[in-house]
Amino acid sequence: MSKARKDPCKPYACRIQACLTENNFQEDKCVEVLEQMRICCLKWHKESICCSGIDLEKPFLKKADSDKTAKLPNSSSI
Repeated sequence: MSKARKDPCKPYACRIQACLTENNFQEDKCVEVLEQMRICCLKWHKESICCSGIDLEKPFLKKADSDKTAKLPNSSSI
């Protein structure tokens, strides 16, 4: 990834950090944000340094819940 190009998953990484901080680092309170990051990494793992260490095979939400977040929000809303 070139230095000029922004990391496509960085906004999700920032949201995870904010969520964890707001929720006293209770991961179970941030599963939606974690799942959004995983979905971003499924698409951008080769280009995003933020995705190193993300287990792409492990969904954070149950199947019924993950259908709600299966689509990433518009990048313009990030």
